Amino acid sequence: MSDSLDHMPETALAWHRAGKGAVLATVVETWGSAPRAVGAQMVVSGAGEMAGSVSGGCVEGAVVIEAQEVAEAGTGRLLDFGVSDGDAFAVGLACGGRIRIWLDPVGAALPEALLADLVAARAARRPVAYLVDTDTGARQLTDPAPGLSARFREDRSGMEGAQFIHIHNPPLRLVVVGAVHIAQALLPMARMAGYDPILIDPRGAFGSAARFPGETILDDWPDEAMARIGLDARTAVVTLTHDPKLDDPAIRAALASDALYVGCLGSARTHAKRLARLSAEGVETRALDRIHAPVGLDIGARGPAEIAVSILAELTRVVRQG
Repeated sequence: MSDSLDHMPETALAWHRAGKGAVLATVVETWGSAPRAVGAQMVVSGAGEMAGSVSGGCVEGAVVIEAQEVAEAGTGRLLDFGVSDGDAFAVGLACGGRIRIWLDPVGAALPEALLADLVAARAARRPVAYLVDTDTGARQLTDPAPGLSARFREDRSGMEGAQFIHIHNPPLRLVVVGAVHIAQALLPMARMAGYDPILIDPRGAFGSAARFPGETILDDWPDEAMARIGLDARTAVVTLTHDPKLDDPAIRAALASDALYVGCLGSARTHAKRLARLSAEGVETRALDRIHAPVGLDIGARGPAEIAVSILAELTRVVRQG
């Protein structure tokens, strides 16, 4: 999962526009036991205030000091922390890790307009890559291109020579149709795994805030709700109701979209009947083959929580392995 969920570009832009100053720090390379992944970010203000994290606490203090120097100089800087450095033990990487961090002062090296374009793309759920040459300081935004397709598919930011490629994919979403017991376990699990879950159920007694505290609940018919929120290649759909009046419209809408995963609860016999109904309604075989049913990995799951685990496991496999 990418670190786009951390909202650091948005924070950097807001701090810069508020006159607080902002330096965007990004992990560009790691080795060994580095605690945060490539792409992790934090923002440092002119007064040393910080948001986000690049190491879980190991090097943040040193980064703040370097960021304030960079803000004054107005140029980007590449930082390298590791066991070979004299300060490695002091910053907490003595167990064998190494981390490289790129500092981008907003408004000086990183133009406000370019950062605003990045923030706008993220708000529109449009995948983009931020490219920066750490030698020359050249920066640009680019849409997915053939040379970057694998990185976008795998959410894989990284260095290529002196150039850092930061993939900004829209956050993954999980649309769950049916406010049943499995959904009560699945939604919090999905959030822990980095998904933005949305629950759809027109039955008020099922999709209540009391049963799903803090969740986004849409009480429309599934196909209408999906048309409103939009289904894209970063959205997964799982149907759980066992009721064709609810599940079938949701499945048709999902199969007509670019949804990355469509999973449906039910036995093999139930799914065979489902396929017959959808085929009779004109859904093509090629589209029907996209359905994962019975939903979830076959791990012998019993009970709502274990079934939720199996669903999330299968979804993870699809996202990571295709």
